[in-house]
Amino acid sequence: MSVVTDAEMQPDTGPRADALELTVLMPCLNEAETLATCIDKAKAYLSRANIAGEVLIADNGSTDGSIEIAKAHGARVVHVPVRGYGAALRHGIENAHGKFVIMGDSDDSYDFSRLDPFVEKLREGYDFVIGNRFKGGIADGAMPFLHRYLGNPVLSFLGRLFFRSDIGDFHCGLRGFRREAINALGLKAPGMEFASEMVVRASLGKLRIAEVPTTLSPDGRSRPPHLRTWTDGWRHLRYLLLNSPKWLFVYPGAAILAFGALLTIVLLQGPVQVLPGVVLDTHSLIVGCMAMLVGASCLSFGVIARSYSATRGFLPVNPRLARVKAYATLERTLMGAGALALVGLTGLGYAVWQWAAADFGALEYNGMVRMLTVSCTLIALGLQLAFAAFLAALIDIET
Repeated sequence: MSVVTDAEMQPDTGPRADALELTVLMPCLNEAETLATCIDKAKAYLSRANIAGEVLIADNGSTDGSIEIAKAHGARVVHVPVRGYGAALRHGIENAHGKFVIMGDSDDSYDFSRLDPFVEKLREGYDFVIGNRFKGGIADGAMPFLHRYLGNPVLSFLGRLFFRSDIGDFHCGLRGFRREAINALGLKAPGMEFASEMVVRASLGKLRIAEVPTTLSPDGRSRPPHLRTWTDGWRHLRYLLLNSPKWLFVYPGAAILAFGALLTIVLLQGPVQVLPGVVLDTHSLIVGCMAMLVGASCLSFGVIARSYSATRGFLPVNPRLARVKAYATLERTLMGAGALALVGLTGLGYAVWQWAAADFGALEYNGMVRMLTVSCTLIALGLQLAFAAFLAALIDIET
């Protein structure tokens, strides 16, 4: 067993990565109150478990003596020039010397002396191991009410739904992984959304993922945490949505388009009584046509966004979308768009002919509004589809 001390491992002169099995990584920004406790627990674990490892502190610009404390307690320190939770962890992972990395906050909310479940899963061949605080236990006062009963459950549910993941606690900060596997994911998020990015990329990358129960204790700091409830919660939600075009655009768009088309078809011939005293008429038809336009926009946004994400490497290539695109070439799509617009123009021409036949005077309101509304909607849908097809083709141009 060997535990690497500060004297033995400086950032530029330490042993090579293959010399160590485990790096315990902690991001740090002014954590003088709790940092020593966390480092001592981690080093005690390495010694007890007979693991060749190191404790690495990714410092994000501390000014309270945290750096000196880390070195005095035998940890290695790397300085991160860019501020942010994600930036600190990415820099730390890149500079870790262990085959495996276990990361956790340096506020003493996670117990670095009890890392056996993580190491066991990593040794079994899992690429990514994440804790579940809801299964392991959350001490009183360790997690704010909104985080525990709204933020974490909702965001974790959306993560499981969007990315077909089995992870129950998307935002547990105590997690372990094979360093090479995580580096290969190309993580980029600089802020708190890094926690979501790691889980999302691991899921999309088909890494072997395991979840183990872990505990959460109240942090030992006297100052407020860096986490900002609403701002950081939105950043996590924003990241999940931007990485799932089908849930952001396609599914809502398909539902809105189907609703609008159904409403339009039902009301095209005339008013419909749905309940005693409740009649759907022209104004409801206008709503249906508007819904068709909005739904079609969402669908086209979804296809273009998904294609762009695959082109840029944000998301893997979708085989079904690739088959659809292979069939729906620019020329074929333009033909479909032209057919829609032609039907609309025909209806519009008929309305003008009717108006001319009445010497451009007053016309029967209800029927003519129906004709004009549907005709103009079809023209707009055709133009929208044509423009979307050109934009999709532009994105697919190889540069």
